[in-house]
Amino acid sequence: MTTQHPVTLNNLTKHYDGFDLNVSMTLPSGTVTGLVGRNGSGKTTTLKAILGLIKPDGGEITVLGKNPREFTARDKEDLGVMMTNLGLKGTITVTTVIAMLRAMYSSFDEEFFLRQCKEQHLPLKKKLQEFSTGMKAKLYVLIAISHNAKLLILDEPTAGLDVVSRTEMLDLLREFLAQDSDRSVLISSHISTDLEGLCDNICFISDGQIALCEDTDVILDQYGILKVSETDFESLDHSHILTTRRESYGYSCLTDERQYYIENYPSIVVENGSIDNVAIQILTGRKLS
Repeated sequence: MTTQHPVTLNNLTKHYDGFDLNVSMTLPSGTVTGLVGRNGSGKTTTLKAILGLIKPDGGEITVLGKNPREFTARDKEDLGVMMTNLGLKGTITVTTVIAMLRAMYSSFDEEFFLRQCKEQHLPLKKKLQEFSTGMKAKLYVLIAISHNAKLLILDEPTAGLDVVSRTEMLDLLREFLAQDSDRSVLISSHISTDLEGLCDNICFISDGQIALCEDTDVILDQYGILKVSETDFESLDHSHILTTRRESYGYSCLTDERQYYIENYPSIVVENGSIDNVAIQILTGRKLS
């Protein structure tokens, strides 16, 4: 198995009027990393920088061992990409898409693509503008995974999909990953159940900066939410509290040592961590000074 990190960002900066991005993160090889944040937090800007679609103002980006802005056509074959707008015209058909992929990728697996179109009920001769949201999303994921890519970059792939369509798409991604343990995925999504079931680790981004990166299993096993009155909060050991939020009853507090508070403060409410409630605390809570 390769030890090369598929993506490394070192103080990646990008300035827009009213917004500054400054991100450092590393994707472990052979893993799925979820990027979680509110709209406008910097998720899509980060993904575009990784893909070389925008020029950073500073910092270093390494993707599969190279600067993405120096990628050759062959290098780009190692990337599978699903962005909000892939630039496909609504008047073309899947048959036309197949011809495009055949020309673009030397490793395009047409047999796999056709088989999946049949299984996912994607008609070959119907115009894309006549596809439902779910059909388009599944087609875009198929485009990303059908040419033996080493790294997938997926921007909100399950947005707007019903439960069945989301499940089918996630199954496609799991099948893709199962075929090669070195394959890696960076996926942005706001649907916590998708992330918990698919991602090995989660990075929370807020106001253009990474607020927390953690293994998903660690979040689910060790993190928790303390719900305490103002009086209990004052007497609480704050050494394992990451953020707090003011609530009607007092405070909710995010901790990465749930068991410590269960054992030492049996009278307070301690809820298990989940991607959803950790995201709320990380992205809207206040760090203790």
